[in-house]
Amino acid sequence: MSSRRDQILTTAAAMFAERGFHGVSVADLGAACGVSGPALYRHFASKDAMLAEMLVDISERLLAEGRRRRAESEQPDAALQALIGWHIEFALEHRDLIVVQDRDWAALPAEAREQVRSLQRRYVEVWVDVLAEVRPDWGRRTARAAAHATFGLLNSTPHSALVGRSAMTDLLAEMAHQALTPR
Repeated sequence: MSSRRDQILTTAAAMFAERGFHGVSVADLGAACGVSGPALYRHFASKDAMLAEMLVDISERLLAEGRRRRAESEQPDAALQALIGWHIEFALEHRDLIVVQDRDWAALPAEAREQVRSLQRRYVEVWVDVLAEVRPDWGRRTARAAAHATFGLLNSTPHSALVGRSAMTDLLAEMAHQALTPR
């Protein structure tokens, strides 16, 4: 992805998070990027295409990095810590995208929505595989529910990150670890 495309997507994510997908016009977005609205069409076919690319891209990155961290961990506990750490990094770095996905999901074109869902399901299964090893007493269904609940906690950063980044990282990591590991 070009740096100009990255800049447009970052600006769009911030604006969509603040005002909602339907509350941002192409002209508004172009002005925020320092170009005319129609100039954005050199980079994206439509505003819908911007939304699709930002949410598909972040879902692909979540999955790829989750898989990488899992593969690099020799023990299940270390893999769980690596996944927790990765998701916290994501949640603190991409608060705007969390808001956009939550609020503007319905605006996502159907094909992109299915692609994002597929990527997200595979990301959840990375967590389920690790949790099944860390918590064999749970079974896969409970592990899946626990993964989703943990994502809810970690993805709360647009609303909960009220302390500095380091303190929030530590707090989320401690809470997730306590919720997911045997006592």
